[in-house]
Amino acid sequence: MTTKQPTFFVRDVPVYGDAVLAPMAGFSDVPYRALCRAYGSAMNYTEFVPVEALLGKRSPSRFWGRLDKQAGEHPMVFQIFGNDAHKILAAAQNILDLEPDIIDVNMGCSTRRVSGRGAGVGMMPQPQLVRDTFSLLAQHLPIPVTGKIRLGWDATQQNYLEIARIMEESGAALIAMHGRTKAQKYDGQANWDAIAALKQAVSVPVIGNGDVNTPADIDRMKAHTGCDAVMIGRAAIGNPWIFARRDRDSLALADAVQAIRLHVREMLAYYGDPHGLILFRKHLKRYLDDFSAAAPFLPLLLQTDEADVFVRLLGELETAVSDQQHP
Repeated sequence: MTTKQPTFFVRDVPVYGDAVLAPMAGFSDVPYRALCRAYGSAMNYTEFVPVEALLGKRSPSRFWGRLDKQAGEHPMVFQIFGNDAHKILAAAQNILDLEPDIIDVNMGCSTRRVSGRGAGVGMMPQPQLVRDTFSLLAQHLPIPVTGKIRLGWDATQQNYLEIARIMEESGAALIAMHGRTKAQKYDGQANWDAIAALKQAVSVPVIGNGDVNTPADIDRMKAHTGCDAVMIGRAAIGNPWIFARRDRDSLALADAVQAIRLHVREMLAYYGDPHGLILFRKHLKRYLDDFSAAAPFLPLLLQTDEADVFVRLLGELETAVSDQQHP
């Protein structure tokens, strides 16, 4: 019997696979992580959580809810963000009892409300804050500490190599990088050459992120950069098959319906009925976009807030397509 070997380690945490679902606000929740994991995502990041929400007494809130996880969900990465090293440490210590495998510091969020106050990618122009943060976390936490960065603030401040070296020197066990600046947000082309330079500059594992839209892109980025794994964000929405190395163009409508059933089941189990179904609407159009046969059913599926009606409509859609294929 052969035992599967880890693709790489985050310090002492094994990771089996080279494609990872990105932490995305509003999308990387418990149900979608479960679906992507079933299709092959190798590591699980929570949506990012502000450290201020994790200080003091614990109370039910949408921020604490982002740290929910399923039994057996490993490796589990809790992603947090802030602009004060001691508060970041206090928050990280306060969530250790929830048993994350890894704590990740978000240094890549480009939104004004985050970066404008010196958090997210707003940390990158502050090398001393980066040093203080990772030194404190590595010294006081029993689990690995990682970080996700960008190239830098803008075209004139691409200090990713300086920041990455500081992170590694201060105890970071892995660095993920989106190959764009804060100013670019998601525009322009991701700089894969920079990801390659980062991989050459540090000895810890590197995850590359940016412009990975197909299974072939996963292999192209790895070959181009030498990165240990590839992080997939927007291209994974409504497309969990990318983690199974399946091209969306090769899928049948039956494949989409199967994924929808699995995803809705997870949404209802986690959020309840009808809230889970209502929240699922933002995913549904992405699943069915490329299938013209689904167009007549899409408005009805988007309007219903009854799970049994939704399941019945899905069945009718399957039957209608099957009848078209087998007259």
